[in-house]
Amino acid sequence: EPMEIREVLTERRRYMELLLMGDEQEDMIERYLERGEMFALHEGDVPVAVCVITQEAENLLELKNLAVSPGFRRRGYGSRLVEQMLRRYAGPGRRMEVGTGEVPGTLAFYRHCGFSECRRVTGFFTKFYRHPIFEEGVQLRDMIYLSQHLG
Repeated sequence: EPMEIREVLTERRRYMELLLMGDEQEDMIERYLERGEMFALHEGDVPVAVCVITQEAENLLELKNLAVSPGFRRRGYGSRLVEQMLRRYAGPGRRMEVGTGEVPGTLAFYRHCGFSECRRVTGFFTKFYRHPIFEEGVQLRDMIYLSQHLG
């Protein structure tokens, strides 16, 4: 079956299980789910990856959530989805940011996609999340923002 990226216009909550892999707290997802544009990458009828893009300022977009189903990770789906989003939102003076925890594998992935670190929000994960979040054995504390020019 060919891979296809589809915009998700309705019933976004049906992807909550996948979205929670990219952001562990449902009320945090609710803050951007409806105001953003959502995309799902399908392999046949199976959604294997999702992302949400929000407009944060006139020329600033944010990749708010990127999640790949566990059985499909490390096979290029996440990269392909990010690549398509960068292309879709390209334009003069535009920039895309992504915020993530200080997880070596995740930071390396975004650098590979062309992003570079631009700022840090100290204590973000400890302040806004009810429970400690661990990824790759690292407790997330600060939000690291990476950015890329789109035009």
